[in-house]
Amino acid sequence: MAQWRNIGWLGSKELRSVLSDMMLVILIIYSFSLAIYAESTAKSEAVNNASVGIVDEDHSSLSRAIVNALYPPYFKEPMMLAASAVDQAMYDDQFMFVISIPPKFEASVREGRQPTIQIDIDATAVAQASLGNNYIQNIINQEVSFFAARENIVTVYPVSLILHSAYNPNGVGMWFNSINALVNQLTMLTIILTGAALLREREHGTIEHLLVMPLTTFQIVMAKISANALIILVAFTLSLFLVIDSTLKVPILGSKGLLIVGTTLYLFAVASIGIFLGTIAQSMAQFALLVLMLILPMMMLSGGLSPIENQPELIQPLTWLLPSRHYMAFAQAVVFRGAGLELVWQEMIIIAGLGLAFFSSSLTLFRRSLTLNG
Repeated sequence: MAQWRNIGWLGSKELRSVLSDMMLVILIIYSFSLAIYAESTAKSEAVNNASVGIVDEDHSSLSRAIVNALYPPYFKEPMMLAASAVDQAMYDDQFMFVISIPPKFEASVREGRQPTIQIDIDATAVAQASLGNNYIQNIINQEVSFFAARENIVTVYPVSLILHSAYNPNGVGMWFNSINALVNQLTMLTIILTGAALLREREHGTIEHLLVMPLTTFQIVMAKISANALIILVAFTLSLFLVIDSTLKVPILGSKGLLIVGTTLYLFAVASIGIFLGTIAQSMAQFALLVLMLILPMMMLSGGLSPIENQPELIQPLTWLLPSRHYMAFAQAVVFRGAGLELVWQEMIIIAGLGLAFFSSSLTLFRRSLTLNG
């Protein structure tokens, strides 16, 4: 009982230390509110206000129909260009797309030929360029088909395909972006807070004060983990209800309580990693470099940016050692699929097992470092 009382006392000291740092509090609030909102909504899912230049060498009713089909909000009002000005206009970044309609285009369509339209694309904005290219091709094909037949053509296929999109029927990318952003902030801040807390004690010389007190290394490490994990858990819960659920309107099909329990296990695992890095590092500069080396792979290989199956086969087995991979699978199953405990208990056990392994390693390394320093 005395052991847990000491952990509670040290934990309350750590809580006061974090909450008294106003810049750190602002960082936590920003990371779980505006940062998540910005990352979730910044990635455009459709073409928006793309600039289009038109080289119309046909000046026919068909070419005008194609130009008139490019309308806001997908495209800005098309601007007419001379053929000789295309290269310079693209070089000066005036247009994302330039459509060149050749002479006698309408006449060729009337005669049943297959004339060619050239589309120059500024592909520096990769996502918008790819989506816009598909939009423009569909618009041109539709206008040409309508002109050739003088009516809307309805193709009858021998097989009728009926598609049902599960969990995200409208394909709203913001839903997945928001959960990925939340997990990334959760991982980054937990590792940084716990590791920096340990380094702060060492740099200020207060770690020796703790050691002369009737405290064990387990109590010191556990207090650091529990206090910082509690702060992040509260921030995560508020962000889940206020940002994800209320502001972004992301449907959470599963139990919020189960999600919070799984998050608690994940916080224990990543906080242990933070203690491990804080023990290895000898200064804040070293710790920052170690964090960069670890957090980026954890984010990229978690399955949030790309599915695990799409990653190189050599890397896929290594992702089993990352708690972020299992937590991302757990979170997506609970949020999007409405999975219950009977479906995600294996991921929770793996997260807890990895957490115990990292905690044991960090505790052993912390004891060894104190022995060597002593």
